[in-house]
Amino acid sequence: METFRIGAELEVNRIGYGAMRLCGARVTGWPEDRENALRVLRRAVELGATLVDTADAYGPEVNELQVAEALHPYDGIVVATKGGLVRRGGGSGGWPQDGRPEHLRAACEASLRRLRVERIDLYQLHRPDPAVPFADSVGALRDLRAEGKIRHVGLSNVSVAQLEEACGIVEIASVQNEYNLGNRESEDVLKACERAGIAFLPWYPLEAGALARPGGPVEAIARDHDATPAQVALAWLLRRSPVTIPIPGTSSVEHLEENMAARELELTRAELEQLG
Repeated sequence: METFRIGAELEVNRIGYGAMRLCGARVTGWPEDRENALRVLRRAVELGATLVDTADAYGPEVNELQVAEALHPYDGIVVATKGGLVRRGGGSGGWPQDGRPEHLRAACEASLRRLRVERIDLYQLHRPDPAVPFADSVGALRDLRAEGKIRHVGLSNVSVAQLEEACGIVEIASVQNEYNLGNRESEDVLKACERAGIAFLPWYPLEAGALARPGGPVEAIARDHDATPAQVALAWLLRRSPVTIPIPGTSSVEHLEENMAARELELTRAELEQLG
């Protein structure tokens, strides 16, 4: 099983689990079946997901509580969470940013309590706040790391320029941007991470865009391997770069097992060329 060392020390298997979908509708509140959420989390770990990604905005707060209830004390598991987004209006008010240092400090402290830990393995800035100097937000995470409350600092939804700026402030262990077969706008960020040995966690990893059209290459490749289109999308991400760690999310044990089985799918060079 292929692994990657986040921050050159936290070794994780190269398909993780994104826990966001375990919340209620619109990523708000508790799901109708609370026990199912716990089963999915525990099954993800049984299947080899050693990186579990969450955020204080998922629920809000609910998702971190689910992770703690199901998995604490996290033996052999890296829990990554995020701060810097807030929820308003029961999920209908969008995901506004709050990158003020005082907010990030309070958010980190609250995540520590919910996750029942004294230090968070990987704490990520959820999205840069245009109303706050980026260096101030990253500096807050640097300070929290210096205090021992964060082990490694990550970023999410950033450009190459922002990544380079952040690297001048604190060591960056990971970047989490949208990236998949159908959306490769962050290709330059992925390449920058590859050059620097930074983990790249593609979110929305199963999207395949036009390549997934009926009769298209994803469907054909899936058929040839007796696989699913989702497995092809994940297998492509694993081959795209040695630093990618997809974190597909689902609230279904069946879909979870399907996603994790993508590690066994070996795409040929010709198939990779078809996918571009």
